[in-house]
Parts: sequence; structure tokens; C-alpha cells
Amino acid sequence: MNFLLSQDLEDLIRRRLATGLYQSASEVVEEALHLLEEREVLVQVRRDRLLRDLTEGISQANNRQLVEVDDVMKGLAAKANPFEE
Repeated sequence: MNFLLSQDLEDLIRRRLATGLYQSASEVVEEALHLLEEREVLVQVRRDRLLRDLTEGISQANNRQLVEVDDVMKGLAAKANPFEE
């Protein structure tokens, strides 16, 4: 398979090769594609989790299991910044 890359991407591949971690441009591209695939899986997992959480929240609201808005905001902040205390 042959394809054309922009000069920026060619430079990026050359820089990766210069680190000595890769033996060929093909290895660099292969690693990039694996990382792309991993990212797509992660996005799908996050989307599934969000949909599950939304479904659970709607069910709780329908059952009058309501939570104070301050508690919701604190929980959202904790999820957005998991490394902060």
C-alpha cells in the first residue's frame, strides 16, 4: 500500500525514527494506527458509560430519587478532575 504524507507528517516520522525506538517508517505508522484504534475504543467505552449513567439518572429521577444540585456539581467536578483532592 502506498500513500502520500504531508511534509509535517514526514518530519514527524523522521523524528520518531531518530529516537531509535523504531526501525522503519512502517513501524512508526503501524504504532500510530494502533494508538488510533485504542483511542477509538476508549471513546466508545466513555460513550457507553455516559449513556449508562444517563439512563440510570433518568430512572432515578422517574422514581423520585433526586439529588441536590450541589452534590451533583461536586460529583461532576470530581470526575472532571480525578487527581485533585
